[in-house]
Amino acid sequence: MLKKIPVDQLRLGMHLQAFCGAWLDHPFWRTKFVLEDAKDIALVQESNIKEVWIDVSKGIDVESTDQSTVETLETAEEIPQPTPVVQEKVSFSDEVARASKIVAKGKEAVVSMFQEARMGKAIEAEAAAPLVEEISNSVMRNPGALISLARLKTADDYTFMHSVAVCALMIALARQLGLDEQQTREAGMAGLLHDLGKAMMPLEVLNKPGKLTDEEFALIKTHPEEGYKLLLEGKGVTETIKDVCLHHHEKVDGTGYPKGLNGDTMSLFAKMGAVCDVYDAITSNRPYKAGWDPAESIKRMAEWKGHFDPTVFQAFVKSLGIYPIGSLVRLESGKLGVVIEQGEQSLLKPKVKVFFSTKSQAYLRPEIIDLARSPEKIAGREDAAKWGIKDVDQYWAGDKV
Repeated sequence: MLKKIPVDQLRLGMHLQAFCGAWLDHPFWRTKFVLEDAKDIALVQESNIKEVWIDVSKGIDVESTDQSTVETLETAEEIPQPTPVVQEKVSFSDEVARASKIVAKGKEAVVSMFQEARMGKAIEAEAAAPLVEEISNSVMRNPGALISLARLKTADDYTFMHSVAVCALMIALARQLGLDEQQTREAGMAGLLHDLGKAMMPLEVLNKPGKLTDEEFALIKTHPEEGYKLLLEGKGVTETIKDVCLHHHEKVDGTGYPKGLNGDTMSLFAKMGAVCDVYDAITSNRPYKAGWDPAESIKRMAEWKGHFDPTVFQAFVKSLGIYPIGSLVRLESGKLGVVIEQGEQSLLKPKVKVFFSTKSQAYLRPEIIDLARSPEKIAGREDAAKWGIKDVDQYWAGDKV
């Protein structure tokens, strides 16, 4: 039996079934667990959550003196679900703060899932569904905000943040390809869990700052199969999720791993995973190299013949832009700027925050130029190091860097 109780009635030993409120309003990434730590009760009571559902068949009941305020249900299916809110498009600046919270909580979720996998606990895909929902909603409101923030990683948290980033990229790509909402959510979950096998890799190899030896690289290349094994034992894991985990390192020319699939034998979702995984990897700072500029990364990926499915890659570029947020570009006037928002009509006319003059080789007062409404045009991509610029990301991400 389920009971809805005020948070001040929570006691150790109760089984939390659901929070009455938004996923971002409570302090945990999962919603169903037994309260075993007094600190967890304090965290709930300090949050914006006022009521919770408990399952008295899996944990202790409320005290008899508190029963008068309790609402009861027989099954979890009866818990009223919040009415889906239509996600209105918003600007990057309006979405970035919320996206930042989702990214931070998403990283916690992936860290926890990896730890549980290392301890031999079965993966519960359903537990991560609210996270995928939040990421999906954020991408719908403004695709650039969360995707760009998830690219800002340190070498230490790369593996976890990479999972959040690929989830968001998969969702944006699924929408661009015209997949339905269920397929889009499934693509997102596949992105979130695609690298689960890295939980089974030795940390000294996974986080090695230098070049891997042949033996170490051979070991890392087993992570898709290790992840697949973990997902086979998981709960609520679909065939699509397992497929992306196992095949996101395949290539359409058949030279990928672990099965040497090609464009005819790879599924659509595996082709999507291959593109999203590579883009986030090469644009992120890694233990052994600095990330490439987003626009430079798109250009290089387009040149890798036989790696990606052309139709999927084309849709990917449309979902991000030829000059993704964070790209450093030079305008025909000689000014340098960073892309802060995609143009609504043209991939070649984003909004750019200019801050440097190549003619005077001096910083300018930052100014936003909407290229859709300006005679200015992008002359090309630029390398920040060429001009001695070391803080490009602060011009689009501000204090989120």
